[in-house]
Amino acid sequence: MELPAIKLPQVELPFDIPVLMHPPIDHFIIAIPVIVLLLEIINLVVKKRAIGVVSFFLLILTVVAAAAAYLTGNIDGKEAFPLLSEAAQGELKEHKLFGTYLMLASAIVLVFKLLSAMISRGLMKALYLLVLILFVAGILKQGKEGGELVYKYGVNVEKAQELDSELFDVKEELEELQEELEELQEENKASEVEEKAPVTTTETKEAPAVTTEAVTEVKEVPAEAPAETVAESVKTEVQKSNGAVKQKAEEVKVEVIPQEVQKPEIATH
Repeated sequence: MELPAIKLPQVELPFDIPVLMHPPIDHFIIAIPVIVLLLEIINLVVKKRAIGVVSFFLLILTVVAAAAAYLTGNIDGKEAFPLLSEAAQGELKEHKLFGTYLMLASAIVLVFKLLSAMISRGLMKALYLLVLILFVAGILKQGKEGGELVYKYGVNVEKAQELDSELFDVKEELEELQEELEELQEENKASEVEEKAPVTTTETKEAPAVTTEAVTEVKEVPAEAPAETVAESVKTEVQKSNGAVKQKAEEVKVEVIPQEVQKPEIATH
């Protein structure tokens, strides 16, 4: 179940918080509530007022440590956030949100401690212990998730961030090379198509037209020759002209001049 988003007002501190102060403070916010829980369980048996006073001051220290963990976590989170992957950024946001709830819960635990000291009833003490146990469980869960952010995603780990940045650059170069390879493959396919279908040019020679001069060029026939002789001589000359035309037409050849197709030079990297 996702917790509803909560945003606290920003408080400007009179001093700057250095980076990487969050991990050492986390040890206090984890250890102190566990000690308080053990003291309260022991006090159920021995019932010493001094143990109750010690646990009360330790809870005050828990509230201070929770506020310090929240402030230092904001500084470290802002420093690491731009260098993280999307999955790590999502985990970091959830870690910050849950830490905000735990900081507010530490103040609630302190209030229940005061109420249990003022109201001497078993029900109030039992309710206080229940709230304290839930708070300790939340603190342990938060510590586990914080460790995962460091060891799994490399939050605030300089070497891991450098490697992640180098990996990002390599991925970008790989994508560019893949795009260039696809373009070269398309060019190769286009050149193969051009090689399979070469461009040819044909030169045709015009066949000599049969003119009326060839038909009319007949040997002179004496005027005295009969009409049948004249017709036969004209027929003979026409046949000779047609034969010459056919012979010239057969001599016409279609020349195919293949053009050399230059293969594109492929640049290899």
